[in-house]
Amino acid sequence: MAKILIVGCGDLGAELARLLVSDGHLVTGVRVSEKPGPLHVRLIQADVTHLDSLQSLSHIQAEILIYCVAANAQTDESYRMHYVEGLQNVLHTQAHNNHLKHIFFVSSTRVYGQDTDNLLDELTPAEPCDFGGERLLEAEQLLSTMDCDTTKIRLAGIYGAGRQYLIKMAKEPSRWPESNKWTNRIHRDDAARFISFLCEKVVTGETIQDCYIGVDDMPTLQYDVLKWIADQIGVVSTPMPADEKISGKRLSNQRLRSTGFQLKYSNYQIGYSEMLNDI
Repeated sequence: MAKILIVGCGDLGAELARLLVSDGHLVTGVRVSEKPGPLHVRLIQADVTHLDSLQSLSHIQAEILIYCVAANAQTDESYRMHYVEGLQNVLHTQAHNNHLKHIFFVSSTRVYGQDTDNLLDELTPAEPCDFGGERLLEAEQLLSTMDCDTTKIRLAGIYGAGRQYLIKMAKEPSRWPESNKWTNRIHRDDAARFISFLCEKVVTGETIQDCYIGVDDMPTLQYDVLKWIADQIGVVSTPMPADEKISGKRLSNQRLRSTGFQLKYSNYQIGYSEMLNDI
């Protein structure tokens, strides 16, 4: 059993907490809202952007810290406050935690701003092209100030129960983008399972890498995903854009796979089929 602190107990963090509790760990979760969390998870209501609200975290003496916070707006200010300053505030509370063995920072593949057909992996330099990627990379660099081991988990677009953006778009072909691009994704459940999987390796003393890209097996063109969903629900889809220029990037999950982790939703068709069955 390990004492694990999850800062950011929203949709992903709450599912992760549930998995860790089921594995016998003592889990404390931090969230802004008063919404109840998973069973047997001690919840602390606090805001990472306000250091004064985080003082109780210094007394937990967690062995594993997972920073799983989401910005509350698509603005530079929100990203700076929630990822850079928020992480900095939380790390400040752990300055005298001699029990801390490992920190996980849930980042994003947004740090890869490249526009290329090449398959990118963890050895590819992160080259952000917008404020979101820049702030996430800035936050990742804060991990180097800590004395314990750290791991960045760069997740692609998270989908799953309650995340129906593409399904809603597929129902309205008039809303489809005018140009095509590569897309990468991971199901919420697989993202939570993978972080839990890595935590178990830390607990058992196994060595893990300092960075993982969290994506499924199938980088896919956005129009292919939209057309497939449209076909499943009986919507006549719009023709693919006439121009042949394809933007975006493809991401490799070879390092994730090399850990022995098994994806439940290895491609979008498996994940979205389940979601469509539940509608």
